[in-house]
Amino acid sequence: MAARTRRHGAAPGARGGSRRRRLPLRLLLPVLVLVAMMAMLMLRGYVHSEILADHRIQPPAATDKVPEKILEGGPVIDTRAGRTESMSVPDHELVLTFDDGPDPTWTPKVLDVLKKHHAHAVFFVTGTMASRYPDLVKRMVDEGHEVGLHTFNHPDLSYQSKSRIDWELSQNQLALTGAAGIRTSLFRPPYSSFADAMDNKSWPVTEYIGSRGYLTVVNNTDSEDWKKPGVDEIIRRATPHGGKGAIVLMHDSGGDRHQTVQALDKFLPELQQRGYQFDNLSEALDLPSAHSEVTGADLWKGKAWVFLVAASDHITDVLVVGLAVIGTLVIGRFGLMLLLSVVHARRVRRRDFAWGPPVTEPVSVLVPAYNEAKCIENTVRSLMSSDHPVEIIVVDDGSTDGTARIVEAMGLPNVRVIRQLNAGKPAALNRGLANASHDIVVMMDGDTVFEPSTVRELVQPFGDPGVGAVAGNAKVGNRDSLIGAWQHIEYVMGFNLDRRMYDVLGCMPTIPGAVGAFRRTALTPIGGMSDDTLAEDTDVTMALHRDGWKVVYAENARAWTEAPETVQQLWSQRYRWSYGTMQAIWKHRRAVVDRGPSGRFGRVGLPFVSLFMVLAPLLAPLIDIFLLYGIIFGPTEKTIGAWLGVLALQAVCAAYAFRLDRERMTHLISLPLQQILYRQLMYVVLLQSWITALTGGRLRWQKLRRTGVVEAPGGIPSQSLRVMNEKQEPVR
Repeated sequence: MAARTRRHGAAPGARGGSRRRRLPLRLLLPVLVLVAMMAMLMLRGYVHSEILADHRIQPPAATDKVPEKILEGGPVIDTRAGRTESMSVPDHELVLTFDDGPDPTWTPKVLDVLKKHHAHAVFFVTGTMASRYPDLVKRMVDEGHEVGLHTFNHPDLSYQSKSRIDWELSQNQLALTGAAGIRTSLFRPPYSSFADAMDNKSWPVTEYIGSRGYLTVVNNTDSEDWKKPGVDEIIRRATPHGGKGAIVLMHDSGGDRHQTVQALDKFLPELQQRGYQFDNLSEALDLPSAHSEVTGADLWKGKAWVFLVAASDHITDVLVVGLAVIGTLVIGRFGLMLLLSVVHARRVRRRDFAWGPPVTEPVSVLVPAYNEAKCIENTVRSLMSSDHPVEIIVVDDGSTDGTARIVEAMGLPNVRVIRQLNAGKPAALNRGLANASHDIVVMMDGDTVFEPSTVRELVQPFGDPGVGAVAGNAKVGNRDSLIGAWQHIEYVMGFNLDRRMYDVLGCMPTIPGAVGAFRRTALTPIGGMSDDTLAEDTDVTMALHRDGWKVVYAENARAWTEAPETVQQLWSQRYRWSYGTMQAIWKHRRAVVDRGPSGRFGRVGLPFVSLFMVLAPLLAPLIDIFLLYGIIFGPTEKTIGAWLGVLALQAVCAAYAFRLDRERMTHLISLPLQQILYRQLMYVVLLQSWITALTGGRLRWQKLRRTGVVEAPGGIPSQSLRVMNEKQEPVR
């Protein structure tokens, strides 16, 4: 993975033109992945009759427009080329027909019985089932059976337009072509019965079907096996009287067909002994085969269709597994956060709780600053109001907007400005670390302000000699806008509640750059701040864990930071965070096999971080994809209920987090909208980070635009500080 070395400028070796060509692709790829997943779900829904399915059934109508010879004729109706004819099967000929398959459970059993008794039949398959189980269709053809169309989605065609009828036929043929390389001229309408049931609604459809070159096949003997009346009753109903021939209706799909299979095994040998033959329709009527071979482009279209259907089923199965995984992770994470946050709060809020002896010695506060002219004055003045003795070191990292001059002009005591050429935030922090006078070092961002008690609260955990670093409580200062309110919810719930959980587990993944404290004696052995990744705060935290130091959370050490105020700025920030976290995990991957403290972190901390910060957010879009799918295609009520259940669980966690942080609950009003809009942006950002990592791309540091509007509650107003400082001599 690529490392960031500077905060601005193009990546090494990249020209402006090539970067502009690559950026749209990286923005486009996440969208294409999501669209592809939706397309697979749509295809699966179509093939499983969840989309475009029409289950209406036409009630009986008048028959005065149906020719008499059709009503009184045989079950095979020929309206091809303007004909109006019907045919019947000769005596002692039985054509067994099976509707609605193929079914993966019952069709093989039916085929086995037919093969056992050397009988042929006609299978009227639906396109949905033939697309899903092409091997069974091929077996039918290979074993000498005939296959007919039963439409794609099994609608009552008397309700459908001609274009929809054509679509049902063509898609059904496409499935047959992909499965067995054939087309067929046989057709059976869904919900059909005997020829005398033809009426003014179904007859025009039959005529139109004939004009398309199909022979319509109904039946004149109904086994009614779908009612499951018992084996003997199925045989009785399927047996024609007086040695007559018949087209017998049975089913190999649509439910439990064990009675059909058992009845066949008795029915076939009994009637064969009575002189009946079991042939397919073309054999029984002495007609040319209903099958014709398909070659060329049409064959490959059919194969492509079957392949895509299989892919959609497999991909959907994977997505369902992924949904189960993410559901387990989300619920498990929420449950763990609630449980361990309660444990953490009770522990640190006990009256007798103490990290150790009070920490009163002065500390050094490092403020790396790059073009922070709008914010730096508020930042420094907030530190001057601290109730703990501090030395303030502002490291100007090659700013071009006069950041250093602003600090110098303030003329504040105990404030030093160090200038350097732009070298990146880690280099600026290391420069400040080298110039710090004290063993405890507080690090903050140049756009952040502290409360008067922040430094004091932040350094108290160092009373425990085993603590090497402390994470503070970062808060969004500009929460008045909608996007600011969403980030406020995220910070309180997603970050600080997480930190309580990680504190109890002993695997805190990140000391926030906005508010964190370190022992110099802990940083020096690991080489200080590293520029190997874009998330130097996560990188150094993991390094401290591996070196055996404890990293804890100080809930009362509050810092107010200016969150991004536009979607573009938010995208840039989170893209860097996500990518940097992946880099840090990859950098410290060997901890999994290490011994000692490094191994403990590798086998506990890294899996937790990978699951909850990388894998879970990556799979989380599945919740919304299936939500959208369920709302549109059903079951709508259950889908919405499940989503509301997850939202309620999140609301409980958020409310508890807000209570712990003593925040007003009114901001949670925007939580549902955050889940619908804001979360989707985070998904795409993480997916883009994965793509960047997997393709070996480089990501540059992107400076966010600041407004300088954030001030800390309880701090000394800027005007009061100015008056106070006029009476003091500057110290450089």
